[in-house]
Amino acid sequence: MSKKNRRAVPDYQRPIIETHFHLDYLKEAPVDTILAEARAIGVERFMTISVQPDNMPTALALALAHDDVYATLGVHPHEAALFDAATEAYMREHSGHGKVVAVGEIGLDYYYDHCDHQVQRQVFCRQLELAIEFDQPVVIHTREADDDTMAILQEYAPQMNRKGVIHSFTSGLELGQLAVTLGFNLGINGIVTFNKATNVREVVAATPIERLLLETDSPYLTPMPYRGIENAPKYLPFVAEKIAEVKALPVETVLEQTWKNAMTTFFPG
Repeated sequence: MSKKNRRAVPDYQRPIIETHFHLDYLKEAPVDTILAEARAIGVERFMTISVQPDNMPTALALALAHDDVYATLGVHPHEAALFDAATEAYMREHSGHGKVVAVGEIGLDYYYDHCDHQVQRQVFCRQLELAIEFDQPVVIHTREADDDTMAILQEYAPQMNRKGVIHSFTSGLELGQLAVTLGFNLGINGIVTFNKATNVREVVAATPIERLLLETDSPYLTPMPYRGIENAPKYLPFVAEKIAEVKALPVETVLEQTWKNAMTTFFPG
């Protein structure tokens, strides 16, 4: 979309929680600028997500440097082969820190051939076990792995006092419905605004608003009308607007409820 068709980011005067982005991966502006621009349109808390052993300390350092930034600790399925005793030791050492709010990003990804599927399953299960031990929610990535994800969630969810989110949800309606039934949320980002993402909008329409979370997954998946440039938390209102459109709700209702959902999931008490 040309620059002339890009409208300003709206400010609905409602608090927003960015539940999934990768602050250390954003390159188009300094960290302080990225955060300040998001705060200006209502983002009051940020969750920067780790994906591999090497960037867990970076995510935690960013959280420690900013009062409103929080971190997760976990290993993405693409990097599952890197999960080892030292990784687990690091997670154990820091899981109780007040700035660490979840285990993630964990899960399964069969779309790319970056890691053996059996290794992915083993590491996913081990990190779910750690989440149960730590009494923390999880941030789950799943792509082209619905059957295995459903089987694993059905096994582990009953043991989890706190559930979490299936982030960047693009899977089938069956997995979405199962996840919600088990107590998980679905993370919705800029994909919902893409012209061809009919499947995502169908899931949003079928999911109670009480089970949806806002995220960007920035620097990836920039929503319309800014698609084509680096994503950032300041674009979250466009995700909320599309959810509101799909569910025939006021945007303010979407913002208020997704804030409550995120607080309940990641910031109880």
